[in-house]
Formats: sequence, structure tokens, C-alpha cells
Amino acid sequence: MTDDSPSQHPSPRAFSASVPLKGRIAIPGDKSISHRALMLSALAVGTSRVTGLLEGHDVLATAAAMRAMGASIERTGDGEWEIDGVGVGGLLQPREAVDMGNSGTSTRLLMGLVASHPITVTFTGDASLSGRPMGRVIDPLSQMGADITASPGGLLPLMVRGLAPAIPLAYRLPMASAQVKSAVLLAGLNTPGITEVIEPVPTRDHSERMLRGFGADLTVETDADGTRHIRLRGEAELRPQTITVPGDPSSAAFFIVAALVVPGSDVVIANVGLNPTRAGLVEVLQAMGGSIELQNAREVGGEPVADLRVRHSNLKGIAVDPAIAPSMIDEYPILFVAAALAEGRTVTTGLDELRVKESDRLAVMAAGLAAIGARVEESADGLVIDGSGGDPLPGGAMVAGHLDHRICMSFAIAGLVSKAPVEIDDMAPVATSFPNFEALLGGLQS
Repeated sequence: MTDDSPSQHPSPRAFSASVPLKGRIAIPGDKSISHRALMLSALAVGTSRVTGLLEGHDVLATAAAMRAMGASIERTGDGEWEIDGVGVGGLLQPREAVDMGNSGTSTRLLMGLVASHPITVTFTGDASLSGRPMGRVIDPLSQMGADITASPGGLLPLMVRGLAPAIPLAYRLPMASAQVKSAVLLAGLNTPGITEVIEPVPTRDHSERMLRGFGADLTVETDADGTRHIRLRGEAELRPQTITVPGDPSSAAFFIVAALVVPGSDVVIANVGLNPTRAGLVEVLQAMGGSIELQNAREVGGEPVADLRVRHSNLKGIAVDPAIAPSMIDEYPILFVAAALAEGRTVTTGLDELRVKESDRLAVMAAGLAAIGARVEESADGLVIDGSGGDPLPGGAMVAGHLDHRICMSFAIAGLVSKAPVEIDDMAPVATSFPNFEALLGGLQS
């Protein structure tokens, strides 16, 4: 396996005022679904085939980790992969520490898989990932019997010594987190009895959909108060699948906002996954007056998909309901850029989660937006942004991306509607989730 980590040499890049964006693009496959497709295929008995897989660094780190634990994983074409699984309970002891690069999703989900297997795995990561807390996953997995030794503060490097058979658990999520939910469910696959996750606030449900698709005995019941009870019967036998990964809505978000804010733009983004637990940004931007039309709505592999036609719009500031946060948590950085160009004030709250992403996204976006001339105030759990009313931002500054791919791409879009260029100190991290971001952007400008 070659070294798929981002370059150690910074790759600064300036983005300038753009001509209208025109054309049709297809974005990379959904990162969340790509991770899960590899993991569950590796636990099935037989050969699974995946098309549309995102081939960024994060997903390649998942592929490398599953190979290290015994699965046969082969790339057969552009976005096309074949996986021969080892079966639930069949994960093997890796020979050395597993390097997860920058991928927090892979790390937390794989900790769950390992927790109920009789193997010991040490997880390492890059500087950004090594600063992200893992305690929220350590707690339930420890209750299931895994012995987890983390670096001080619950950080990487950390070692998971799995227990088989593990102890079934009924776990109420203390915060909205699809990663914690998924880690517990994945641990439950090789645990006798029923593992239950109690979810007061719904989060993205890719794990539940895909587990059922692979044949797991999983049920979901919703209380009168909206609390979800997700129950998985352990010692599962997963069947191999053929999976088509829809386009990633988190990647589409940058082009949706770009088309809305660059005057004269008219763009179609094909094959965008619109799982209701992920589509919050479209709803918010439409509420702000954004012209986003869903075309050719359909279902692919159990996931709702549509083509999005997006045209330049005069956006209005709004107060964003914090209840929508779980369905667009990764899209707030680019929403902040849209808000900076809207008419009036946009208020966001309930975003504590953004402080423990690849960077402190509230602080980093507030600092970067202020540097390029936006009017922004940072609160404990959100940002308040007074927009320009559609006028270009001053720009003319170097912005620190803090090795965070979504921060880098957000400020790249801001540069398209700034009077002076916006420079990002290092665009290399974008390869973790969206390797052809700049190529697609250039195609819409030509």
C-alpha cells in the first residue's frame, strides 16, 4: 500500500473572482457510505462489488485498515472495487499499528468493529486526527467489554483490545452522533443477543440502511417523542452485496453555494444523495431564497438521489433552527460563506459539535471570514453573520485552513465572490474527501 496521506509540503492556492459557473458536474461518491460499504463488505462472506466509491485519502485509509485485518480488497476500475470478506467474527490481528490518516469517521467506526473481536489494534493518525477526542466512543465500547488505552485526553494513538464474546448493551446517546451510534452497532454485529442504541435526536442513518441491506437483523422503532430505538441482533451473517454509492451531499454543498452566490451561474449537480438525515443544507438554503430544483428524483441502493439544478439567487439571512444541525453538521462552514453574502443577518446556534471536528470550525471560520472582510461574531455555540447583500467581499487575505478540508474548500468558494483574491495556506488536505475539487470548479468556469 502506498502512502496515501496528504503531502507534508503545504500547497497554497489563491482563488479569485469568477465568471458565471455553467454546466453539469458529477461529484465524488458519498464519503460516509463509502466507509460503510468497505467495512460491511469486509465482514460479509463472499465477494461484494462497489461502484462510485470515493477514492479520497480517508476512504483509502479504511480500505487499508480492512486489508490489514484480513479482507481482500481490490480496485478494478475508476471508483469500482471488489471486496472478499472474512465474515463477522473473522477479523485478523493486524501486524502493525493502523494509520487512519485524517479520518475520524473510520477511526471511530473501526474501534467499534474491533471492540467485539478477539484482536488488539493500535490506531494512529495525523496531527489533526490525533487532536480529536475519542472519549465519546471509548465510553460505550468499554461498557461492552473492550479494553481501550488512549493517549491523555482520550486521544490517538490508542489501543483497542477487543472482547469476544462482548457484552450486549442498551446505550442512550448523550449527544447527536452518527459515529457513536454506528460504532456501537458495528460492535453489536459480533456480540450475542440484542445491542440497542437509543437516539433522542435523529442522525444520519446510513449504517442502519446498509446493515439491513447486508442482511443484519435490525429494527428501528420511534417513540411518540421522536426518540429512536435501534436494535441489532448480534452474531450476524452478512451477505455480499452490489452497491452503487450516490454522490456526496457534503461535497455537493460547495458547488451548490458557489452557484447560488456567483452572479449569472446555472449549474446541474448530478446524482446527489438526499438522505433526509443529510439534506439539511438544501432546506436551509431554500429558506434563504436559494433556487435549488430537484430533478429526476429516484432511489439508488436504498438511498434517495436526485440531480440538483442551482441558479444564482439573492439570498436572505435567517435564524437557522438548531434542530436541523445533525442533518447538515459538516455543511456549516460553507453555509457561513453563503450567509456572508446574503442580505441581512444569519444566526446559527447549537453547534458545539463544530468545535471538535478536524479543526474548531466555529473559531476558524470566524477568523477567516473576518480576515476577508465579512461581518461575523462568534458565540459559544454558533456564529452571527451580517451579510453583504450580494456585494463581493473585500478578500485580499491569506486564510489558515488548519489542515481541515472543509475549511479550505469553503474559503475557495468565498474567493470566487471577493474583490481581491483569497489565498488558502494549504489546499493539500482537500484530497482527503474531494480529490478533483479544483478540476470540477475549473470546468464550470470554462
